[in-house]
Amino acid sequence: MNNYSEYQQEAIRVALSAIQQTLTNSDVMNSPEEVQNYLTLKLADEPDEWFGVMFLTSQHRLIRFERLFRGTINASQVHVRVIARKALELNAAALILAHNHPSGIAEPSGADQRITTNIKDAMEVFDVKVLDHFIVSPDESCSFAMRGML
Repeated sequence: MNNYSEYQQEAIRVALSAIQQTLTNSDVMNSPEEVQNYLTLKLADEPDEWFGVMFLTSQHRLIRFERLFRGTINASQVHVRVIARKALELNAAALILAHNHPSGIAEPSGADQRITTNIKDAMEVFDVKVLDHFIVSPDESCSFAMRGML
């Protein structure tokens, strides 16, 4: 995965923890880089695959980030109805989808593309916009929106 020593990995974890503590739920996500950094802190180092959602206001302020589905090392089961229910419960106007690839390779699979399309289509019924889907790993990330895949 990465070429860091155990000492370097611990130093990175401590630094990431300190940065994460400065983030609040009122932060505006103004750029893909900010979102990428936030999601990398939340998901990249997990040994199992997690699928999470950033629930946002209409001004793209973070209401809450939630890890909704836990999988194995290479897959997780995602249920659109759970995402829709949580978005409505939180009165979210927009979502950013995210999951990690513990393999370290952040390339989207066909399944990643299909679930993104399914979620986006379903959320349109509730007037909730899907802004992006990020795949993160310790070494790289992928934004569907930046690649024109959304």
